[in-house]
Amino acid sequence: MTSIQEISRDNISILAHLATQLWTDTHFDEMSEHFEEVLLAEQPTAFLLLQDQKPIGFIELSVRQDYVEGAEDMPVAYVEGIYVDNVFRKKGLALQLIHKAEQWARSQGYTQLCSDSELANSGSIIFHQKVGFEEVGRIVCFVKNLN
Repeated sequence: MTSIQEISRDNISILAHLATQLWTDTHFDEMSEHFEEVLLAEQPTAFLLLQDQKPIGFIELSVRQDYVEGAEDMPVAYVEGIYVDNVFRKKGLALQLIHKAEQWARSQGYTQLCSDSELANSGSIIFHQKVGFEEVGRIVCFVKNLN
């Protein structure tokens, strides 16, 4: 049986551990601190996905005030990250997290839920399309170091 819990003091360390699986260039301490900030923030939130009481995924949401590609209304609810453990993928569980995100966004008064993906992450792009997101653009970002 699956269940979804909103972020709380009791699950910050679990969220932090799962986040290091999604963002592999981060560390547990960094993510713990990050989710402490999310917990204390006025609107951003995160939800933990459990299968038979075992943590298997999460979704982190924020509110973006600035420009978001394709958004019609500002501010918008934004999916900062979504993750489901490999063993539990392709079973509709991430869709449950998206539905929870939609419910949260509507309850906050937002009319759109936005997200993004790396260009090379075809799995993420396919997932977003399957759960109802519409692609609105693609970009390549550049940096030039001025030494």
